[in-house]
Amino acid sequence: MKKDAMFDFFRRLAELNPSPETELEFGNTYQLLVAVVLSAQATDVGVNKATRALFREVTTPQQMVELGEEGLKQHIKTIGLFNSKAKNVIALSEILVRDYGGEVPEDRDALVELPGVGRKTANVVMNCAFGAETFAVDTHIFRVGNRTGLAKGKTPLAVEKQLEKKVPEPFRVGAHHWLILHGRYICKARTPECWRCPVVDLCGYKPKVMEKGAAKPKAKTGSRS
Repeated sequence: MKKDAMFDFFRRLAELNPSPETELEFGNTYQLLVAVVLSAQATDVGVNKATRALFREVTTPQQMVELGEEGLKQHIKTIGLFNSKAKNVIALSEILVRDYGGEVPEDRDALVELPGVGRKTANVVMNCAFGAETFAVDTHIFRVGNRTGLAKGKTPLAVEKQLEKKVPEPFRVGAHHWLILHGRYICKARTPECWRCPVVDLCGYKPKVMEKGAAKPKAKTGSRS
């Protein structure tokens, strides 16, 4: 996608949603970190249901340590991989108490050293909590980047690097939110809803679905001799 088209792509999404935010619910930076760790291979809706009661009880790493692994499991047992996630959340909470005075570090390298925190999780925390120009590439952003031609890459890191290089000001802080929401609600995995897409004319995707309820056109295959 060319530079002018990319600017227009984000301009349109920004006009429709001027202040994009994560759909995870949290009250402070620590709770955000926990919520993002729990959201791996789970939906934001499912995480929010599990954390509402938890976050009324736990607002700091010390309180999480005091709750303990078994206590945490009772809150998050509806979330996939809850056993390993509970272990990681307790472990990272202990590290935050021991090494960071109970605060979440404002540094990606430090964040990815925490149990259960990968690059994507660190990027979300850096962006949502500290306003950093980071691009957390989840399945939605990976799909949208490649499908539209906005940022092509064979791996999430490759797509992230393309976004870092190409996304223009003043859209860099909000970009990953717009792309996630676009992928979640319009540019869907199975059948993209091109018929209501605000950037359809800028998109490089060929088999567009331009009528509501229509099936995604099948990709053309070469003839066999």
